[in-house]
Amino acid sequence: MKLLYSLNQKPPHGITFLLALQHMLASIGGIVAVPLIVGSSIGLPNEEIVSLINAALLASGIVTMAQCIGLGPIGIRLPVVMGSSFAFLGVAIAIGREGGVASIMGSALVGSLVVILASFYMDKVRKLFPTVVSGVVVTLIGLTILPVAMNWVGDAPASSENFATLPKLFLAIISLGIVVAVSVYCKGAVAASAIVIGLAGGYIVALSLGMVNLNDISSAAWVGGPEPLKYGLSFEASAIVSMSLVYIVVIAEATGDFMALANNCNTKVSGKDLQRGLLGDGLGSTLSSLLTAMPLASFSQNVGIVGITGVASRFVVATTGALLILGGLFPKLAAVAVTIPKPVLGGVGFVMFGMIAYAGIRMLITAADTKRNALVICVGLASGLAVTFEPRLLQHLPHDIANFLHSGITTGTIVTVLLHQLLPKSSRKEEREALKESRNQVQEKIAKRAQAEEESREAQVELKTQQD
Repeated sequence: MKLLYSLNQKPPHGITFLLALQHMLASIGGIVAVPLIVGSSIGLPNEEIVSLINAALLASGIVTMAQCIGLGPIGIRLPVVMGSSFAFLGVAIAIGREGGVASIMGSALVGSLVVILASFYMDKVRKLFPTVVSGVVVTLIGLTILPVAMNWVGDAPASSENFATLPKLFLAIISLGIVVAVSVYCKGAVAASAIVIGLAGGYIVALSLGMVNLNDISSAAWVGGPEPLKYGLSFEASAIVSMSLVYIVVIAEATGDFMALANNCNTKVSGKDLQRGLLGDGLGSTLSSLLTAMPLASFSQNVGIVGITGVASRFVVATTGALLILGGLFPKLAAVAVTIPKPVLGGVGFVMFGMIAYAGIRMLITAADTKRNALVICVGLASGLAVTFEPRLLQHLPHDIANFLHSGITTGTIVTVLLHQLLPKSSRKEEREALKESRNQVQEKIAKRAQAEEESREAQVELKTQQD
């Protein structure tokens, strides 16, 4: 894939700000939603929920910058956005209802050590993720988070009559259409800003339809900030075990996100790179607990932005981190982004999440086309999608196991890794022949395309000659 800005390029300052802004707008809804939902679910007053949101934005910004720029052995040096993860939502609510915010922060602090310890074994973990496995994982990341975009479009409980009303569908379609049109018909920095232009266009339409609630902006404070250890820390064994299980899920998702990002950035990640990234992930969640913020994880939607815009510059996303920090210190700024209607985010989300799945499919195309690999891919994808589309498949399993496997990414990753390790290896001769056949097919397609373009040019020349 041709990149507009490569991994280590620095775009002009104005363009950098615009490109960073679209990453922020794509992620801020998720970052804000987690502390908002958790705080509301455990009965915190509004002013304390605002404090959780400010802390989440600040922690997300700091760790995003660390991942992009790197601090010694910390940070993968890829354009990764870190934020409060929905993976922790259910367990955080359950822990918070029993032990309050102190129990959430204490279990998150201990659980983050699981990620830190795992990071030192990433050389071995990387060997478990050859192209055929990592392609399945990345594809699952894109496909399993598509329901998030659908729920954004619906902007109401699925059983409600207000789910996906015509005005909401209209907003989503308009936002999606703007992104597609800008990506196809524009070039350079404008095309690279397709996401933020789609968000802005959808926002303007929503304003004209009276579908934007501006009260959040007027009620937000001008200056704010986190209160470290505001609730203290409490440590309960059951809460720590539950939180640690979710962190194991995050390790699998982070590994997939990092590999998908590397693919979109036209670079490769080694076990050492993954170690730095996962260490940044774990230490970031440690910092979050101390700042009274929800645990962090890499944001998959931003992987899709890199894919669709061709902007792989890690300095752009580092600027996103700076914007998130400002959002945490100046709540008025964050409030503007929070007022973006969910259907607008949903329409744009279809492109972002679809691009992640596309990145995974591209990786699978490069794998040897053998019967063994076909089985690994098909069963791995089917397993991940099965628990996503029908979670009741796990309802009779012990609670902790069901909670661990509820993520389609986790289930699909485990099944794919096991199949790849256990199934008899294809012979080298078979793999060489499969790869040779795949290359021949690709070369044949390229030749046909070149021939078609040549014939088209000749036809245009002939038509112009006849007109003259």
